[in-house]
Amino acid sequence: MFKRIFIALLFVLTVSRISAQELNCQVSIVSQQVQGTVEKQVFEQMQKIVFEFMNNTKWTKDLYTQQERIDCSILINVTQKLSTDEYLGTIQIQSRRPVYKSSYYSPLLNYIDENFQFRFQQFTQLEFNLNTFQNNLTSVLAFYAYVVIAMDYDSYSPLGGTPYWQMAQTIVNNAQTTSEKGWKSSEGTKNRYWLIENQLQPVFQGIRDCNYKYHREGLDIMSEKVDQGRANILSSLDLLIPVYNNRPASFNMQLFFNAKGDELVNVFSKGLPEEKSKAVEKLMLVDPANTTKYLKISNN
Repeated sequence: MFKRIFIALLFVLTVSRISAQELNCQVSIVSQQVQGTVEKQVFEQMQKIVFEFMNNTKWTKDLYTQQERIDCSILINVTQKLSTDEYLGTIQIQSRRPVYKSSYYSPLLNYIDENFQFRFQQFTQLEFNLNTFQNNLTSVLAFYAYVVIAMDYDSYSPLGGTPYWQMAQTIVNNAQTTSEKGWKSSEGTKNRYWLIENQLQPVFQGIRDCNYKYHREGLDIMSEKVDQGRANILSSLDLLIPVYNNRPASFNMQLFFNAKGDELVNVFSKGLPEEKSKAVEKLMLVDPANTTKYLKISNN
């Protein structure tokens, strides 16, 4: 009898271990600009519901252990109440991935989406269907879930995130008839539409190729081969030069350097003088907006 109970318990624990969802997502709701006791209760429940949606939805067909879940965070800043159940604000998405044989986590995404208008009622459960636009809150959250997953997969295998970029694009396509902003090409060059449209275009493939080489051939070998890893990161920056030449100051390049800029300074500040000089030259070429930041490399 004890043996059967033990085996049953072991089976449950094993299934739980291998069927963990993909995301380990921390969620925060900031609402200082919207006051009131009722609103406080609404936002507390919203934080709980968004947390459960991001962490309990099965986003891929792959099996994950708890340790393999992708670390990410969402910060929703509610700035205005438009009606009884409609709100205006921003949403910040951050993600990171572990570096092999180290306790360090490398940032992959750090972006604040300022086009975030949504409806939410108490006791509402969020449901998602990839092929249907149901509401803006669900679609925005699902969109960024797939962006986080796609970037993570791209960092482990060449163009490995393609299926998830395509799923994010499906969400964009389904949202073309909605009145909420952020989904259409005509609304500017820095929104959800252009993030995906650019990412899947051949002219931007250098960013994704760089993502892979930077992490797998660079950071992931630095625990054993520091100099070689740093050299490979320097080499990976060459993949960004054609992208910059074709699309200078593009949204997607800005996203890359929003996440990696400070890390690049830290990596190359420990290099040899010649390596520092080459790094500064390349970084100033492909990301001239942050020239002041990269000049710190030579001063360290």
